[in-house]
Amino acid sequence: MNASAAVRGSAGGLLQARASVLVFLVFALGYFSSAVVRAVTATLSPVLTSEFELQAAELGLLAGGFFLGFASTQLPLGSWLDRYGPKRVVLSFMALAVVGCLAFSTASSFAGLLIARVLMGMGLSACLMAPLTGFRRWYEPSQMLRANSWMLMVGSLGMVASTLPVQWLLPWTGWRPLFWIMAAVIVLSMALMARWVPAWPVAESPGAVQGVGYGPIWRSRAFWRIVPLGLFNYGGTVGMQTLWAGPWLTRVTALSPAEAAQGLFFLNLCMLAAFWSWGWLTPGLFRRGWSVDRMISWAMPLSLASLAINVIGGAHTGWLGWAAFCVLSSVMALAQPALGMKFHASLAGRALSAYNLVVFLGIFGMQWGVGLLIDMARAWGWSEVASFQAAFTVYLACCLSGYGCFVLVKEDNPKP
Repeated sequence: MNASAAVRGSAGGLLQARASVLVFLVFALGYFSSAVVRAVTATLSPVLTSEFELQAAELGLLAGGFFLGFASTQLPLGSWLDRYGPKRVVLSFMALAVVGCLAFSTASSFAGLLIARVLMGMGLSACLMAPLTGFRRWYEPSQMLRANSWMLMVGSLGMVASTLPVQWLLPWTGWRPLFWIMAAVIVLSMALMARWVPAWPVAESPGAVQGVGYGPIWRSRAFWRIVPLGLFNYGGTVGMQTLWAGPWLTRVTALSPAEAAQGLFFLNLCMLAAFWSWGWLTPGLFRRGWSVDRMISWAMPLSLASLAINVIGGAHTGWLGWAAFCVLSSVMALAQPALGMKFHASLAGRALSAYNLVVFLGIFGMQWGVGLLIDMARAWGWSEVASFQAAFTVYLACCLSGYGCFVLVKEDNPKP
């Protein structure tokens, strides 16, 4: 049986090995493009700040606009994924991302940039949820955890591509043509998905499941236990990785834009290695009785300690300190597929998207909120370094509260 036939023949159940690899790679290209678009504002922040005279709050809002658009689609997205399947949904959404990239490349004002970023966020909002929903039915549980980690590794590769490679291209192309290239890559990934991703059998979407909505998710203590961690700890980590690590390196550590791009390159390279490692380790840990909750319980205190050290270090905290924080926080990426496995497969899209909504609201809130706090501290006459430290001290307090909720709330979630 060739790969195409294997994919089509296994749409309703577990995929054969060759077909599972092919489907993963096709989805990976789409998520790679999503990660580049998501993270590129950190590298472009000096250029955009200079050209459009942006304040810290405006820069945070611009970067967060992507995540606001992303979050706005999550609840309907989850229902549509369960009903219509990953293929139909992701292709419909990604067309909007192409429009957003082209609009960003021609924007002449902050408002135009922001609207385009929101459109890109909406259009790329299915690039991770679609494969994860499919993996819940197509892969075994341990394979699903591995596939999720390696999909996030691909995302880190996209973030790596958004740093030094973008910085190298800027003198040759300027920042606007970069978004034409991104639009072309998205179109290519759409074509490959249309060819290779299995369709969702209509028989697998019974009316009873369609009518359930999000009730089982909202009533689940397992869901609410993880919400504060997703909102503050993981959402803030991604917010740091995709925006504030760049301004910290240029405005607090006083690096040049090229040096900051190099630091971001190595930070994202560390995250790539972290997710690659999780992909190899999680099946073995899973078999040895290491639940995701146990892994989070061990890793998050180290992450919080690293964050505190970075804030105290101020101008002495470079990319290595933020890489350590992000790597230690990467264990939170395992929470999403683990949450999906706590629910019936017919509810996987809704469970995953509900959690994703929380995470991306956290990213938006962290990116914009930190910018507002920095501007506020500067208006009070604080130094650049002290303003950043104050903003991140507030963020640290939020992370501590998120971990406290996770430890104190006990899970009681029988499958519906």
